[in-house]
Amino acid sequence: MKFRSSFILTALCSLFSTHLSAQNLKLNQIQVIGSHNSYKSEMAPELLEYLSQVNPSASQSLEYAHIPLEAQLDMGLRNLELDVFHDPEGGKYSNPKGLEIIKSSGGSIPEYDPNDVLSKPGLKLFHVQDLDFQSHYLLFADALKALYNWSESNPNHTPIFILINAKDGNIPGTRPTLPFTSTALDSIDLEIRTHLGMGKLITPDLVRGNYVDLESAVLAGNWPVLDEMRGKFLFVLDENDEKIDRYLNAKPELKTAVLFVNKKEGNSTAGFRIINNPIENGSYISDLVRRGYMIRTRADSDTKEARNENYIRFEKAKASGAQVISTDYYQPSSFFKSGYKVNFEGDAFERPNPILVNK
Repeated sequence: MKFRSSFILTALCSLFSTHLSAQNLKLNQIQVIGSHNSYKSEMAPELLEYLSQVNPSASQSLEYAHIPLEAQLDMGLRNLELDVFHDPEGGKYSNPKGLEIIKSSGGSIPEYDPNDVLSKPGLKLFHVQDLDFQSHYLLFADALKALYNWSESNPNHTPIFILINAKDGNIPGTRPTLPFTSTALDSIDLEIRTHLGMGKLITPDLVRGNYVDLESAVLAGNWPVLDEMRGKFLFVLDENDEKIDRYLNAKPELKTAVLFVNKKEGNSTAGFRIINNPIENGSYISDLVRRGYMIRTRADSDTKEARNENYIRFEKAKASGAQVISTDYYQPSSFFKSGYKVNFEGDAFERPNPILVNK
C-alpha cells in the first residue's frame, strides 16, 4: 500500500510538472506551495507543557512538525525554509537545557544527537536554542547533502526555493547565540557551494546576466526559463536590512553570491521579496509580481488558521500571485483535530501563476 501511494504521488508530481513545462513558463511565472520551518520535528510533550505554563501563546504556536525534507519534496512541495545558527568551533548548542526539563518532568529523553554531530564546527539547523531543538537534520551541511542526493535521484524536478533565516536572537533563559557577522553570513554561501555545488544553483549573477544590476534584470523580465532551471535550487536570505547589509559587505551587489536578499524594491539588489501577510498586502504583492519581482508569502502562521480551519489567508495568498506560498499544513495537523490542509486543486503544490499566465 505504501509503495502504491508513493507511486501515485510521484506520478501526480510528474503530471503537474509536465503541465508547467508545456506552457514554456519563466521562473517567475509559477506559483508553488512549500513548508515553513521545514526541518522541524515534533517537540517533546513535556517541553510544550512547560512552555504552556510560562508562555501559553508561544507553546500553542509551536504545536506543529514536519516530515523529513525528502518526503516533503516527494509530495511535490517546492519551497523549504531553514534556520541556521553560527557555530564555527562546534559544541555551542550541545546538550540543550530542554533535555533537563524533559527529564525533570518524568519524560523520556529523545534520541537527540546520538552521533554527537553538534560538537562539529559549522552551521546548525533548528528553531530555538535550548527549547525547540528537535530537527530532522542538526547540521545544515547534512540537510544540504540530503537535498543534493534527492535532487540527483530526481534530476528533472522543478526549481526548489529555499529561505534561510540566520538566527542570532537571544531569548531569556536560553544560552546566548553567536552573531551573524559578514564573515558568518558568508559561511552560509560556503556550505551551500560545498555541499550542493554551483551547478545546482540559481544565483543572482545568473538572473542579472548583462544588466547593470539585479533589479534592472528583474524589471526587464530576465528570469530564466523554467525548464532550463530543472534540477536546481534558489536560496534567499530572509532577514532584516541590517543583517542583509552585512551580507552585502561580503558580496557587494550580490556578485558571486549564492543568496538572493529580501531588499525592498528600489534597491539595486532587489528581486525576491518576503511579504508575510497577503490579507493586508494582497494588492501590493500583486503589483510587485506584475512588475517582475518574486514574492514569498504565508498561508498561515502560529497554528491559528489551522485551529479555526480558516482559509481566508490562503485564498488571498493564491490570488495575490505571490510565487511562493508557505504553510505548516500541506497535510492536516497531528497535534489537534482539524481538517485544515493547504494545496492547489487536484492536491497539487505547483501551478502556473494566476496573474501572469493566461488560463
